[in-house]
Amino acid sequence: MLIIGAGKMGKLVIKHLVAKGCTQMVVVNRSEERVTAIREDIPGVEISYRSLDEMLASAAEADVVFTSTASEAPLFLKEHVETLPPACPEIGGVRLFVDISVPRNVGSCVNEVETAQVYNVDDLKEVVAANKEDRLRKAMEAQTIIAEESNQFEAWRDSLETVPTIKKLRAYAERIRMAELEKCMSKMGDDINKKTTRAVDDLSRGIVNRFLHGPMQHLRCDGSDSRTLSETLENMHALNRMYGLEKDILEEKLKAMTSGQQK
Repeated sequence: MLIIGAGKMGKLVIKHLVAKGCTQMVVVNRSEERVTAIREDIPGVEISYRSLDEMLASAAEADVVFTSTASEAPLFLKEHVETLPPACPEIGGVRLFVDISVPRNVGSCVNEVETAQVYNVDDLKEVVAANKEDRLRKAMEAQTIIAEESNQFEAWRDSLETVPTIKKLRAYAERIRMAELEKCMSKMGDDINKKTTRAVDDLSRGIVNRFLHGPMQHLRCDGSDSRTLSETLENMHALNRMYGLEKDILEEKLKAMTSGQQK
């Protein structure tokens, strides 16, 4: 990596390269003092100083060249770059010039050299604009996902109000099942085998589960269907009235409150 210019922009380039993992670079500048100051400000990075007279020789050794000087005249023209040896074969032998100077430090004619590619401020603005548009699109996608997940969470949280009814309805159905099962078993006598007993028990469970399936589905509001929370709560109140579950639920809540106060 070669950075030409150790001013404010040059220092920002160096910091950015270091943040991306670059730990070795050459800085060409008019004076060594600024390079020394940058080196002290960014420890743990090998920053070598070269004078302006060594600029072309330094460029010949670099695969990527950043320019950020206040020079009014271009530092690199076609005739300068075409004499340089090709860049590293691993990157296709093409030397990359990133010119962030205004006015430009690298002439547009350098792009005519087969072994060179130039990016200037205008090119970087296009990249920034494209990245900004991409980030904006992803942010909008993220907002949509967040809204969907938030709605599902709120629906799940609100649906917790139906949990006591679900439990009490199951308990109510189980009491009926057990009572009817005992009546059935007593009528069948004591000489029935375990297999028959298990079959009758399984049958009674299956009937209860099939019976409860519909009410249970209408007591859930997790956002997976078109059912609204108000509909779910209406179903809950209807079941509480039909099976007299409200009294049991209220008693449980009072017990829980009393227990909490005692603790």
